[in-house]
Amino acid sequence: MENAVLIEHVIFLIVSVLFLGMIFGKAANWLKLPDVALFLAAGMIVGQGLHLIHEPSSSFTNQFILTVGSALILFDGGRNIRLSGLRQVWVTLTLLSVPGVLITCAVVAFAAHYLLGIPFMYAVLLGAIISSTDPATLIPVFKQVKIRSKVRETVESESAFNDATGSILTFSVLGAITGGQAISLSSSVLEFLQTALGGIAVGIGVGFGLAFITAHLRLGWLRDYTTIALVVTALGAYWLGDALHVSGFMATFTAGLIWGNSDLFKLHMDDKLQEMGHFTENMTVLMRMLIFILLGSQVNFGIIFEHLWPSLGVIAVFMLIARPLTVLASALPDRKAKWERNEIVFMFWVRETGVIPAALSGMVAGMGIAHADIISSVTFLAVLLTILLQASTTAYAARKLGLEEK
Repeated sequence: MENAVLIEHVIFLIVSVLFLGMIFGKAANWLKLPDVALFLAAGMIVGQGLHLIHEPSSSFTNQFILTVGSALILFDGGRNIRLSGLRQVWVTLTLLSVPGVLITCAVVAFAAHYLLGIPFMYAVLLGAIISSTDPATLIPVFKQVKIRSKVRETVESESAFNDATGSILTFSVLGAITGGQAISLSSSVLEFLQTALGGIAVGIGVGFGLAFITAHLRLGWLRDYTTIALVVTALGAYWLGDALHVSGFMATFTAGLIWGNSDLFKLHMDDKLQEMGHFTENMTVLMRMLIFILLGSQVNFGIIFEHLWPSLGVIAVFMLIARPLTVLASALPDRKAKWERNEIVFMFWVRETGVIPAALSGMVAGMGIAHADIISSVTFLAVLLTILLQASTTAYAARKLGLEEK
């Protein structure tokens, strides 16, 4: 009887969230706003407003949706990157994706520690969670307006690469907090490298193996099941990486890179590109609906209003200090890319926070970590404000800075 009630609850939850997602997604199209902003609003209305949806952040259903959704979105982020287009900007991209995440994390951590008064390690955890940008928000925005290709490819690729870095950094900090041990720089760097490189190795193995038996002209016996093999690759890479105690998120992202650049390995999927494109687009929209509507329904307005002004101060530092510092530290050393001033200023402004930070915040809340309520409320505000203020003005900024291509 108990299982029957649980099944009924989960089915009602999924149907309700997806139905709301379709309605508010259409509203987002009419209003020309990023859909995730309306998904958050939908969650707040049916969760905290009408109390029709109540799914605790610690529940199995919520954690399952966050994990699976994050893995699939990261895989698709990797799949959409063309490695051949990054030759000119690879130095900038590398610096944005690793040192850049650390710079953002450090600046936010100091701001959160002093403005919110939370212990420094928990401030670092907050910085790690919101340090990555969001391909699920950026890519739809760039479909609406044509941006200079060098800038677009850099920003899109950064948003995919640094999601994996931010995830690894978050779980490294979590390990230190839950383990109760002091952090040494050498051991932290070593653990980070082991986790990241292990995830890359797993992603290469799983990604290439399944791409080979799907796309090879003679041995590709899974070719008729390409989209199913794609899902198996994404979730299989995450599962194996997690089981081997390396980064499952880095593994699934790397597997996506392999699939998106399979032609470099003489594995051609040209006849399946349209099919995979439609499938992954619908899949990522569905996951955005689930993640953001559930996040909106779990918002604790009491905590938000209690810490509103310090939280807004942290986000102001995050948007107006941490991001410009990160871009300058990453773009200025790269002489080969020949960055122009207007391109650098555009990258200052484009750094939406989205799916992965939201998912990581939900996972932390579900683990019952101290100060998780404050971390979740600041993450929620960061997602909401960067999407409303930055994603909605990206096209305007591109036009004003002369980066729009006809």
